[in-house]
Amino acid sequence: MTEPLALVLIPGLAASSRLYAQQIPQLWRAGPVMIADHTRDESMAAIARHVLERAPRVFALAGLSMGGYISFEILRQAPERVARLALLDTSPAPDSAEQSATRRAQMALVAQGRFAEVLDALFPRLVHRSRREDRALRDVFDVMAQEVGPEGYLRQQTANIARPDSRPLLGSIRCPTLVLVGDGDEVTPPERAAEMAHGIAGAHLVTVPQCGHLSALERPGEVTRALLEWLRS
Repeated sequence: MTEPLALVLIPGLAASSRLYAQQIPQLWRAGPVMIADHTRDESMAAIARHVLERAPRVFALAGLSMGGYISFEILRQAPERVARLALLDTSPAPDSAEQSATRRAQMALVAQGRFAEVLDALFPRLVHRSRREDRALRDVFDVMAQEVGPEGYLRQQTANIARPDSRPLLGSIRCPTLVLVGDGDEVTPPERAAEMAHGIAGAHLVTVPQCGHLSALERPGEVTRALLEWLRS
C-alpha cells in the first residue's frame, strides 16, 4: 500500500497555524499535515533549512504570502523533496525599494513597542474591501500576530526584505503546481498570480471571488476545495 503524501503548510507574515485551521481537518484525510515554524530565523535560507530538517523526505508544499517566499527557497535548496507545490497569494519577485522601506518603517514602530499600530495599518490591506470591518476575522488576525510576537515579526520582516528574486526559478518547477489568489488581493494582485502561473509549466490557476490576501481565512471552503483537488490531481 502506498503511503499518503505528507503536506507541509507554511503560514504568512505575522500568521500562525491558525491560518489553516479550517483546512486541516479535511486535508488530514488525504495524508499527514505539518505546519512549519517560520518565526525563529532571520533569513529565507535559514527558515527553509529549519523546515527541511523537520519535514518528511518527500512532501507536498503549500505556502501563503511569506509562506510562498519560503517555498521558493525550499525549492532552491531541495527541489527533489517537493512532490507538489501550492502558491497562495504570493509572488516570486523580490521587494521593491518602496516595499522594503515600508517594512523598515513598520519594524521601527514594532521596536518602539507599537506592534498594535502596525497591525491596525496592515489588516485593511490584507483582506477584501468588504471584510475590513469584519470583527471575527480581525480577532483571528490579532491572535495570530500575538502568537508570532513582535520579535518573531521582526525576524520575519528581516528575511522578507533580503529575500532573493525567485522569478528565474519558475521555469525549473516540474511538480504539479497550484497558484491561487483572491480576486481582491491588493498585496499580490491577480494579474501577478497569472504571470507566475504562466511561468510554471502546467500550473493550475484558481482565482477566489470576493477574497483578499488572506484567502485561507477569508474563503476557507474555496481554498480547501482547491487544495484537495491539487493533492488528488
